[in-house]
Amino acid sequence: MADTMRDSKDVLLERAERQMGAHFSDSPLTTRQKVALTCRIAFDGGHDSGLAGQISARGQRPGTYWTQRLGLGFDEITEDNLLLVDEDLRVLEGEGMPNPANRFHSWIYRAREDVNCIVHTHSLHTAALAMLEVPLVVSQMDTTPLYEDCAFLKDWPGVPVGNEEGEIISRALGDKRAVLLAHHGQLVTGRTVEEACSLAVLIERAARLQLLAMSAGTIQPLDPQLAREAHDWTLEDVRSRANFAYYARRALRNHPDCLTGEVRL
Repeated sequence: MADTMRDSKDVLLERAERQMGAHFSDSPLTTRQKVALTCRIAFDGGHDSGLAGQISARGQRPGTYWTQRLGLGFDEITEDNLLLVDEDLRVLEGEGMPNPANRFHSWIYRAREDVNCIVHTHSLHTAALAMLEVPLVVSQMDTTPLYEDCAFLKDWPGVPVGNEEGEIISRALGDKRAVLLAHHGQLVTGRTVEEACSLAVLIERAARLQLLAMSAGTIQPLDPQLAREAHDWTLEDVRSRANFAYYARRALRNHPDCLTGEVRL
């Protein structure tokens, strides 16, 4: 006999959250492993654009972060060839050099203590939307983690290797999790690597959906109250962990060389 059919939505949401917390525990992966996997996940998700784009995550020491080595594509990143750099992009661990464009990561980490991971790519559909100088429109349930959480930088500041661009991009991001960069690409941030990776997958899907919808007609808005409820619900840490574990399992099937040793997810 069913005993939950008269429960309110709030009660059901709270129960589901408790159950998810019990079933999806913290990841056994290190930060380096998560960053390497995020690179492979991004590659498989259409975020590759040659050597363009950077993925980074804070290191244990203040003012440091892990990122990939310049000259390697996302599909070549392993936990062993990542670099640990400081805010001035000096290499503290690893061999090679980081992408000079990582400088704006340093600016964002300085401005946002809540940010622990940054995924910046020139993914196909976000780049296409950026060419139109059109902000991201979130109008579909799956992409509501980005609802009212994606800024828009309309004026392209040029190649982002200077402190000027770092200041412009970090200011444009503001207190949001993502920003669409006109004539450039996208940038998402996360409290965790798992959250940033999940949002990177979603922002490319959201841009693709928007372009498809724009070609067919007029995009209709979501109900703001319901969209904010969906935003908060879908951005729970436990959901990011579950999403990332799925993406990671899929990436490891495609790229078994990404991690050293066997990992169960």
